[in-house]
Amino acid sequence: MTTEVLHEKIQLLLDEDCCHECEGYGEDKICVHIEAIAELPTRFGDFHIVGFSNNRDGKEHVAIVKGDVIGAENVPVRLHSECLTGDALGSLRCDCRDQLEASLKKIGAMETGMVLYLRQEGRGIGLTNKIRAYSLQDAGLDTVEANHALGFQDDERDYAVAAHMIHSLKVQSIQLMTNNPKKINQLTQHGVKVNARVPHILPPNEHNRFYLETKAAKSGHLIDLRKQRFAEQREPTIVEGMDETQIKALYE
Repeated sequence: MTTEVLHEKIQLLLDEDCCHECEGYGEDKICVHIEAIAELPTRFGDFHIVGFSNNRDGKEHVAIVKGDVIGAENVPVRLHSECLTGDALGSLRCDCRDQLEASLKKIGAMETGMVLYLRQEGRGIGLTNKIRAYSLQDAGLDTVEANHALGFQDDERDYAVAAHMIHSLKVQSIQLMTNNPKKINQLTQHGVKVNARVPHILPPNEHNRFYLETKAAKSGHLIDLRKQRFAEQREPTIVEGMDETQIKALYE
């Protein structure tokens, strides 16, 4: 497909969505609108960026789209929740920046795919509360215990917005890049057809290993850090950055 044809399809999508109204998704009846689309050349590849507004909280979310996903089946999709400390500042307390860059790199090399960048800082508790949670973790709590101590669930994120964004782009079905089955469950509840889960695993560092172990043990993330792979995988997974010794250890 030529760039001109793709731009025509994008403009048609904008025109169709401008007056969109629906009953909304989820308990909060959230409805999103496509507000703007533009080209986005990046170090990871050439994308389009799609800006969305919603009727619930005024937050702006974006889809970073590779190729023509309109009406497509089995589109690789990554849901990424905003993390200022990781994404922008390079914090080693989490794996957020690594996850974001790896997903953009993978999808940038594909024919089609998209990353949904969702404004859900701190797994939905906000930036200041995340810093409060960090302080509690410094005192010895794990990430789940810290959230509970502040009066939150271990994960406050809601993927109704993501589901609506996927439908607004007329994506018919997806392959979700995730280690978190809760994302699949929520998207499915909102009518998104998830045909496959694509493991998205990256090596831990000394600062985030305990955080990742807690996500696996207490939040149900499908990852076994002892072997650097998912528990259900039959074959070892070799990930970017592994040296020969680490790769050899997978088969021992």
